[in-house]
Amino acid sequence: MLLAHAVTLAQARSHLAALADTATSFEASVEYERVLLHLDDHYRDTLPALSPVPDQPPRVLFHIAAARIEGLHTHGLDLLSVELLLDMLHAAHSMDQS
Repeated sequence: MLLAHAVTLAQARSHLAALADTATSFEASVEYERVLLHLDDHYRDTLPALSPVPDQPPRVLFHIAAARIEGLHTHGLDLLSVELLLDMLHAAHSMDQS
């Protein structure tokens, strides 16, 4: 895994974890964690550590996480997996907004 790939993956993971931590309900938090687990499943043993995320509104965290997940396609993650992860992220975000 190249450095740019590791940074993109670490940012996606970190922002998903931040979304789970700031979710308005337990159910939404679980859904964000589920997206994170599915992302981790694609990389198995080559996961970069989570990094601290500046205190930002959930809307900003969501957009950054979505952009980083989309960016993983340029590093070799297949488009179907990217779309599934984004769909799960949007579902979690919708649940968090209600």
